Amino acid sequence: MPLTIRPATEADQPGIFRLIKEVRLPRVNLRWPNFVVAEEDGVVIGMGQVKSHGDGSRELASIAVEPARQGQGIGMAIIKTLLAREPGVVLHLSCRRELEGYYERFGFKRLEPALYPPYFRRTTLLVSRITPIFGIHLLVMRREAGR
Repeated sequence: MPLTIRPATEADQPGIFRLIKEVRLPRVNLRWPNFVVAEEDGVVIGMGQVKSHGDGSRELASIAVEPARQGQGIGMAIIKTLLAREPGVVLHLSCRRELEGYYERFGFKRLEPALYPPYFRRTTLLVSRITPIFGIHLLVMRREAGR
């Protein structure tokens, strides 16, 4: 069967957890109704979500593709699908510094810390105490409404 990108169903929840664990993404707020999945031959090989935070901000998050399938445009297709589902919405994301150029092609721009929404200010403050130990530098990006 060809690759299909579709809204996740409850039956996809185990595949979502498996892939999140495999690619070592945070296991926070993984609710299947927020996700789209890339499926091939009945197996989830990629996914992503847009989630809401208590401060009203919306986040493009949990973008993951099976390591053996990366570099084949699957992640790009997932992101385009998610963005199409969120017309006219300001979206944020947090990512490693080396992925900044990747997300710029979707209209995201790096934010200065003073402009972070409260949710991202809190989480980056907590995470920034740990990530430098591992040589990871995170940044927050925003895509304006109507892009």
